[in-house]
Amino acid sequence: EESLQMWDLNKRLEAYLARVKFLEEENELLRAEIQSAKGSPTGESWRAKYEEELRALRDALDHAFREKCTAELARDNLYEEVQQVKSRCQKEQAAREAAKKQLSLSRKELEEERRAQIWLKERAVQLEKEVEALLEVHEEEKAGLDQEIASFSQSLESFRCAPVAFQPVEVEDYSKRLSEIWKGAVETYKTEVSQLEGSLSQAKENLWKAVEDNQQSQLQLQHLEKDLAGLKARKEMLEENLARQWQEQRGEAEKFQVGKLAMEALEQEKQTLRVQIAQVLEDRQQLMHLKMSLSLEVATYR
Repeated sequence: EESLQMWDLNKRLEAYLARVKFLEEENELLRAEIQSAKGSPTGESWRAKYEEELRALRDALDHAFREKCTAELARDNLYEEVQQVKSRCQKEQAAREAAKKQLSLSRKELEEERRAQIWLKERAVQLEKEVEALLEVHEEEKAGLDQEIASFSQSLESFRCAPVAFQPVEVEDYSKRLSEIWKGAVETYKTEVSQLEGSLSQAKENLWKAVEDNQQSQLQLQHLEKDLAGLKARKEMLEENLARQWQEQRGEAEKFQVGKLAMEALEQEKQTLRVQIAQVLEDRQQLMHLKMSLSLEVATYR
C-alpha cells in the first residue's frame, strides 16, 4: 500500500514538475517578449504612434465640437433671420392686402363717381329739354298774346270812342307777369345748372382724386410686390445656406462619430491589452503559487 502511494505520488510529482517546467518556459518566453517589447524601438514607436494618434483624435474631437457649436450658433442666427424675414413677409402681405382693399374701395368710389357723373349728365340733358320746352311754351304764349294784342288793338281802332285805360294796363300786367315768370324760370334753370356744374366739378375732382389714389395704390402695390419678390429671393438664399450648413454639420457629425468610434476602438484595444497584461500577471502569480506548493510537496516527499 505504501509502494502504491509512493507510485501515485511519483506520478503526481512528475506531472507537477512537467507542468511547472512548461509554465516556467512559457513565463520566460512571455517575460522575454515583454522585455523585448519594452526595450525595442518599434514598441516605443508604436506606443508613441498610438499616443500621437490618440492626441490627434482628441484634437479632431475638440475641433469638431467647436465647429458644431459654431454651426449651431450659425443655425440659430439663420433661424432668427428666417423668422424675421417671415414676419416681414407677413407684414408685407398684410400691407398688400390693405392696399388691395384700398384699391377695391377706390374702384368702388370711382364707379360711384362715374355713375353720379352719368346721372348728372342725364339730369342736365333733361333740364335742358325742360328749358327748351319752357321756351317753346313761352314763345307760343308770347305769340298768342301778340295775336290777342293785335286783335284787341284792331277792335280798339274800330271804336271811335275815347280809349279805355284799364285794358292795356291789364295786358301789360299780364306780359309783365309772364316776363317775371319767364325770368324766374330762367333764374331757376341757371341756379340748377350752376348747382349741376358744381356737382359735376366736385364729381370730376373726386374722380381725379380717386384716379390718383388708384395710381398711388398701384405704385405702392408694385413696390410691395418688388419687396416681396426680394424677400422671397432672400428667404430662398437663407434656406439654401441653412441646408448647406445642415449638410456641413451632418458631415462634421459623421466625422465626429467616426473619430469617436475610432477612439472607442482604441480604448477597447487598450482595455484588451490591460486585460491581457493582467491575465499574464495573474498567470505568473498562479505559477509562483503553484511553484511554491510544488516545492512544499517536494520537500514533504523528500
